[in-house]
Amino acid sequence: MIDGDDTYPSENAAEMVRLVLEDGYDMVIGDRLSSTYFTENKRAFHNGGNRLVRILINRIFKSDVRDILTGYRAFSYRFVKTFPVLSQGFEIETEMTIHALAKNLQVHSIPVTYRDRPDGSESKLNTVRDGIRVIGTIFNLFKMYKPFAFFSIISLFLLVAGLALFAPVLYEYITTGFVLAMPSLVVSMFCILAAVISFAIGIILDTINYKYKQTYELLANLIVGKTH
Repeated sequence: MIDGDDTYPSENAAEMVRLVLEDGYDMVIGDRLSSTYFTENKRAFHNGGNRLVRILINRIFKSDVRDILTGYRAFSYRFVKTFPVLSQGFEIETEMTIHALAKNLQVHSIPVTYRDRPDGSESKLNTVRDGIRVIGTIFNLFKMYKPFAFFSIISLFLLVAGLALFAPVLYEYITTGFVLAMPSLVVSMFCILAAVISFAIGIILDTINYKYKQTYELLANLIVGKTH
């Protein structure tokens, strides 16, 4: 896969294909950010967006992928046949990367030279609109692939908020024997109940996700077996 805007060098393609066919990688990434991207690219917000997306995904999935949004990749047969294409825009690169990380597929990066778009060529990428879509995709896939962690974080925030509201009410009751701040008590109980529900949802979805992973592994092994 390569963007058609003449920003990636074609000479790296043979090495990327070799790494898939001979070394067994499921996805080989053409890493722009470790070479000339930040000097060639003239759109400052794109530079910052690439850094933000890279930090978010590597933190969430405990990985070290150097270039998340690159449009230069090579794929194995197993990756292509098990990757569900859910996005229609520039989120597709993010979705590919997260799918590979979540499924423990073999990912490898090689630095590639990046050059800015030629004169007269205009990017279809809208920095703000597509940036929001990419961030939304990250959080949606985080929820899908790591539901326990996602809902546990929500549960923790709700629990902290609930306890913070409940503490003054409890202190008031202990010192005076009365509860005058009824709205605070109601909201605190709501937050704590929502925290418990969110945690339970995370456990249930994590169990379902585990069964899905088992099904995926069986399917992936079946596909690999048909190629030999």
